[in-house]
Amino acid sequence: MGNNREEILRRLAAEYADTKSALHYENAYELLAATILAAQCTDKRVNIITRDFFARFPDARALAEGQTGEVEKLIRTCGLFKAKAKNLIACAVRLVDEYGGEVPRSMEELTTLAGVGRKTASVVLAYAFGIPAMAVDTHVGRVANRLGLANSKNPAIIEKQLCDQIPREDWAEAHHWLIWHGRRVCHAQRPDCGACVAADLCPSVFLAPAKKEKGKT
Repeated sequence: MGNNREEILRRLAAEYADTKSALHYENAYELLAATILAAQCTDKRVNIITRDFFARFPDARALAEGQTGEVEKLIRTCGLFKAKAKNLIACAVRLVDEYGGEVPRSMEELTTLAGVGRKTASVVLAYAFGIPAMAVDTHVGRVANRLGLANSKNPAIIEKQLCDQIPREDWAEAHHWLIWHGRRVCHAQRPDCGACVAADLCPSVFLAPAKKEKGKT
């Protein structure tokens, strides 16, 4: 299976070579805030929200002085907006008080911030600072398990399993390969195995529900 995994990763790398983050951001602060907002919310919706959010709160110092009600109003169309509003302000306050308004560059420091778990921290490390990290979200976890690249439901274990078989310098890009494959092809409810570049190597391909032909039940 080892050779299969290498070939699966090679094909995904070729298929999604030009993909990048769907979130719009200009700096580490914006990526951090956008990733916090993205939990249980689509990237498309987050990008709509952050246009006005970043205009009002362009940096951590501005956000640290924000009022919960105003933040809630700006992010109301995002899932879990009340909790996220509190976390965003608390996160910004800590950035100002502990880090001079700058986003820290280590997993240990990032995960002390309100609303920031290992996945969010990995995204910031990889894409804001170019520090190798493997962010495991629902798409990455699902696709990795289906393709036989991982065998766990625990994100931390999936992260380790992926990092053990993917070169460190490819971790950030591999996250994009897996996340975009999950969004475009390996959907949660009905994976499009016919469009999968690794279908012939996938141990789960025959578990996918068959598409019904027109006129047949």
